[in-house]
Amino acid sequence: MHHNEAGSVRSQEKREAQQAQGGVEVSKHIKRLVAPNSWGIQRKISTWVTKPNSGPHAVDRSVPLLVLLRDMLKMCDSAREAKHIIGNRNILVDGRTVTDHKFPVGFMDVISVPKTGDHYRMMMDTHGRFRLTSITGDEAKTKLLRIENKKTLPGGKLQLNLHDGRNMLIEKNIYKTGDVLKVDIEQNKILKHIPLKEGNLALLVGGSHPGELVTVQSFQVKRGSSQNLISFKEGFATVWDHVFVIGAKSPEIKLLEAGAI
Repeated sequence: MHHNEAGSVRSQEKREAQQAQGGVEVSKHIKRLVAPNSWGIQRKISTWVTKPNSGPHAVDRSVPLLVLLRDMLKMCDSAREAKHIIGNRNILVDGRTVTDHKFPVGFMDVISVPKTGDHYRMMMDTHGRFRLTSITGDEAKTKLLRIENKKTLPGGKLQLNLHDGRNMLIEKNIYKTGDVLKVDIEQNKILKHIPLKEGNLALLVGGSHPGELVTVQSFQVKRGSSQNLISFKEGFATVWDHVFVIGAKSPEIKLLEAGAI
């Protein structure tokens, strides 16, 4: 980033921070030095950075849309420009127009720019940082969603609560917590069930091996509030919350490649 561009970023975020201290909640901004490592942003070009609003993903598991456009995609040089792009309805997340510049974008979310025809999927690299991989328009129509938990509703139907905040109603109890569904995000239709079972491929989204592709070997069920432990053929184990299955013999999505954003 050139010196004048960095100055623009600093001055814009300084004005935002001053406004925050003058009446808007300061919690809407956080210091760059303490921003989640998963954001992968530069730390010393300014003091403040936009904090994502509460939404489908937790703060430490998401990136605000403004930061994604400016710092990851490099579509603009300042917060003001990013807000203009977003406010003019130029960005889609999972096929829906988003106008909130603090919208939290998380793992497996699909970002589309209709004016350029570009599509991206949010992934994670082996340093635990969010990265965007370029995908085709057809790939952008589907998404992998992990089942976080299930709930029985009046009338006997089951509700699946998924990792991106959405939920789905099903008739039969055929899915388990930790399983992943390949979903058509336009029709909200289940295309494929990828169970969390021995032999299936998974990406790790936390722990000591983030971003690694592994093969599930076995499960160790824990009693009480402790998370189940999952072992891999690669020779280590982690808790199930760090495991996101992505396919059987081959991944159902495009993985990160050299040059990912």
